[in-house]
Amino acid sequence: MRNYDKHARGYFMPPTTSLNWTRKEYITEAPTWCSVDLRDGNQALVVPMSLEEKLEYFQLLVKIGFKEIEVGFPAASETEFSFLRTLIEQDLIPDDVTIQVLTQSREHIIRKTFESLQGVKKAVVHLYNSTSVAQREQVFRKSKDEIIDIAVSGAKLLEACAAETEGNFQFQYSPESFTGTEVEFALDICNCVLDVWQPTANNKVIINLPATVSLSMPHIYASQIEYMSEHLNDREHVILSLHPHNDRGTGVADAELGMLAGGQRVEGTLFGNGERTGNVDIVTLALNMFSHGVDPKLNFENIPAIIAVYERLTKMKVSERHPYGGELVFTAFSGSHQDAIAKGMKWREENESPIWSVPYLPIDPKDIGREYEGDIIRINSQSGKGGIGYVLEQKYGLDLPPKMRESFGYRVKSVSDQLHKELMSDEIYDIFLKEYVNINTPIEFINFRIAQQNDFQTIVTLRIDDEVKECIGTGNGRLDAISNALHTNLDIAFTNLNYKEHALEVGSGSKAVSYIEITASNGASYWGCGIDVDIMTSSVKALFSAVNNMNRSMSLSPLVKQ
Repeated sequence: MRNYDKHARGYFMPPTTSLNWTRKEYITEAPTWCSVDLRDGNQALVVPMSLEEKLEYFQLLVKIGFKEIEVGFPAASETEFSFLRTLIEQDLIPDDVTIQVLTQSREHIIRKTFESLQGVKKAVVHLYNSTSVAQREQVFRKSKDEIIDIAVSGAKLLEACAAETEGNFQFQYSPESFTGTEVEFALDICNCVLDVWQPTANNKVIINLPATVSLSMPHIYASQIEYMSEHLNDREHVILSLHPHNDRGTGVADAELGMLAGGQRVEGTLFGNGERTGNVDIVTLALNMFSHGVDPKLNFENIPAIIAVYERLTKMKVSERHPYGGELVFTAFSGSHQDAIAKGMKWREENESPIWSVPYLPIDPKDIGREYEGDIIRINSQSGKGGIGYVLEQKYGLDLPPKMRESFGYRVKSVSDQLHKELMSDEIYDIFLKEYVNINTPIEFINFRIAQQNDFQTIVTLRIDDEVKECIGTGNGRLDAISNALHTNLDIAFTNLNYKEHALEVGSGSKAVSYIEITASNGASYWGCGIDVDIMTSSVKALFSAVNNMNRSMSLSPLVKQ
């Protein structure tokens, strides 16, 4: 591409790197989660939420289990101010939930912020000012000392206002645009703020290190976090917080490596809503932990319901391929994937395994409110026999023999290919019924009866071209006798009758289903299926279905022997 060389790497490596975080295998416990949906997320919406919508969204976040929720920038607008006052005055904040508010390090904004917080049970007051080289040089045109003075003045004013305001307050500081700041300077300014606030074991301070704009690969951010964690003053009394954005598409990776490097708290949004490419997606972070056997301390057991509220209130869409939440993320269209999933599900059922290890599915979809039928395996022209058979078995109780699955699979794929569309489960079932079940043309089965028990002489009644005919056959069993009746009385030849039957339990009471394969004189195989309340009758119907399929395929007109 042209002009690639004008894009400098605008991040800074720490002066020393210990890389201890690289020795950790995975995140072993959930961080403190802070939702910023109602601030970062809301300000990025084309149409920000109304007061009523924000109240509903707040309740959703509480239900999910967030214990810290940033509710807005109360000095920014009347809606933000009113929302906060509504939460406080109507006592809508649960006792175990702490709200958070954002303020720039400017006196009139800080004072307005504390005015909005009057009477709050507990709140985090989040102070920030921008510290990056680009912001210092281009926006504020101030020296490092002048930027530090802005932060320190704001920190002192927070203390003064908190002392004058009814409520309980915890302080948080962010060097905004941390990732574009020299790491040594970020450490200096954070330590200057900590020197003002003097955190203790009973009054901890939050230092939040935002990837306001993602500028580096994730391991660089992790190294920056680890350096800060190892050099902050009063570290044991500091809660180190992360706030990654997703400009490079690495927000989740930044957060995960940042937690390995010392981050104890994460600010983010549901499904990554936020400015530009968004904030880090807390749903993905939490369920990534869940996939490693770690309790994320958030409840995403009904993802579809959460998505419905999220999309209605934000007017944003969760894409079909969004991790965990997307409509298609647990769906397999590929034949080989479908086959592996179907076999994995069967193995899990047979072995009663307590551990989830199904191929292609990193977590059990049911654990987050997704259904196996309709979610896991869906059928199009790329699908295979395993997936098609799985759909019929899971929804309709039809356990097709392997060779029949293959034969039917080609038929379904052909239909999907011709129509250029995905086939729903009911469409697949309809194709199966039409192609295989109780087929009665050109030969219609009417009934059968046993003539002699000893040698299984059987009389079968059938109709051909509106003529009813009784045919007699003898064999070593009733089905063999009926098969021989067709051989003897009709000009039809077939061999190698293969048979399978089972109870049809899904949605069909006590019905039975039978499958029969026959081989024509030209060596081709043909299948039929019979469904009936009587298992023997279902077998006979399956035989007639197979014979009729053979006749239709070979364009034969059966003749009754005179």
